[in-house]
Amino acid sequence: MTVLVGTSGWQYRDWRGVLYPPDQPQRLWLEEYARQFATVESNAAFYRLPEEKTFADWRDRTPDGFVMAVKASRYLTHIKRLRDPQEPVGRLMSRAVRLGPRLGPVLLQLPPTLHADAGLLDTCLGCFPADARVAVEPRHTSWWTTEIRAVLERRGAALCWADRRSRPVTPLWRTADWGYLRLHGGRAQAGPRYGKQALAGWARRIADTWPDRADVYTYFNNDVGGAAVLDAVRFARAASAAGRSVSRTPSGRGSAR
Repeated sequence: MTVLVGTSGWQYRDWRGVLYPPDQPQRLWLEEYARQFATVESNAAFYRLPEEKTFADWRDRTPDGFVMAVKASRYLTHIKRLRDPQEPVGRLMSRAVRLGPRLGPVLLQLPPTLHADAGLLDTCLGCFPADARVAVEPRHTSWWTTEIRAVLERRGAALCWADRRSRPVTPLWRTADWGYLRLHGGRAQAGPRYGKQALAGWARRIADTWPDRADVYTYFNNDVGGAAVLDAVRFARAASAAGRSVSRTPSGRGSAR
């Protein structure tokens, strides 16, 4: 068990020369990414749900122990706004299951205009298989109530910790025996990079909240200019210094899961 460190997506052209060799064809980027990182958050399903064969292809192109988190469809979260969740959840899981042992958590990122509704959330979470890990990222302050926290805890779903400009924008609740953190962009001078102090602060929060045996998935969403890759490497070092076991990163400083 470990802190799993990766990025939100892998197909960014400006990562040539940062993560990918300049002459490497794009069709081989997933293999190269998975050689250097042990996990990734895929946003593809949010925009258009991939076919079963695409999930199976991702499984076959990545090594044993690699973990792919999947962001749920915006049809469920932004169009249906969690209403009538059974069909979209079932359709997502029937395809994502083709990842086999590579399948990690499913992320529900809620629209910033969606106000809290404990009943909707509870019904939606209840549509997922009992063994599925689901992280929820609300983006309206009305969700920060004891009632919502109780729903997450009862369903074993993780509140997604989120950061913008090196500051938490969610409560730091531990609602499951595993965790999920998304870092959307720091405020270091070379934006959207994170500074050393901010990364160390997140590493300490994780170390103070979960034991080392817990999985804590951490994804950098500040992709511009390869910032996510560089910050993931620095964060892995900070988490290791805080006493956590850390998945592999391009620096080679983390220990592979």
